[in-house]
Amino acid sequence: MSLVNLSHVCSHLQNASRARLGLTSVPSSNLIQQLMISLQLSGFLSSVTRAGLEPPETLAPTAFVSPEPVTQENVATRRLWVGLKYWKNEPVLSRLNMVSKPTKRIWMDVEGLSKLVKGKDADYVAGLRGVGECLFVSTDRGIMEARECVERRIGGMLLCRAL
Repeated sequence: MSLVNLSHVCSHLQNASRARLGLTSVPSSNLIQQLMISLQLSGFLSSVTRAGLEPPETLAPTAFVSPEPVTQENVATRRLWVGLKYWKNEPVLSRLNMVSKPTKRIWMDVEGLSKLVKGKDADYVAGLRGVGECLFVSTDRGIMEARECVERRIGGMLLCRAL
């Protein structure tokens, strides 16, 4: 898992939402794909589609679409096309910051995650205090939002914070 690529994707999405783009593309990897689907399920993104270097003709706004299978010949040209959401002319995804850095990965157990969800600080991480703020955690069962991890009693590595 490369946190460097993930941090580039986070800053790209933040810049794209500030530039008021409707559709942007990010590199396709399993980690980035899981995070984009989690962001879509949390309501920050409108669509996630895997395609080539050109944008797809139609986007399904409610589901993840993979129009053609990934093979060894076309794996380098696969991109995730992400539809950004706006509400009252403001981006829904206003900030997307990394919590774990490539040089310092932050792991949190269930007790620490429950403190964060309640708005309290845990270790070096500030709690979730903003309305609609989400924290995404990489677990052995995939990428989940911190509240879901507390419900399922699962800990993991903190990836990024979305607001």
